[in-house]
Amino acid sequence: ARQVRGLCGTYNGNQQDEFTTPAGDVETGVAAFANKYRASGECPALGPLPPEPCDAFAGRRELAEAACAVLHGTPFQ
Repeated sequence: ARQVRGLCGTYNGNQQDEFTTPAGDVETGVAAFANKYRASGECPALGPLPPEPCDAFAGRRELAEAACAVLHGTPFQ
């Protein structure tokens, strides 16, 4: 039988084992599961909550607010 593993899940119809780690254990949370597949030291570890984009990209808040203002403008109402 073919077996799929990794970040895409197991694709076997059993949702209980989708977060199977490389070591074969099953994580219950997305962040803990993703951290098991991290390339050592290449990426920062994920926390229990999604990262705050404005903290990750200092100095970009003004650009983001300007872009969002366009979406909240009259043409999109």
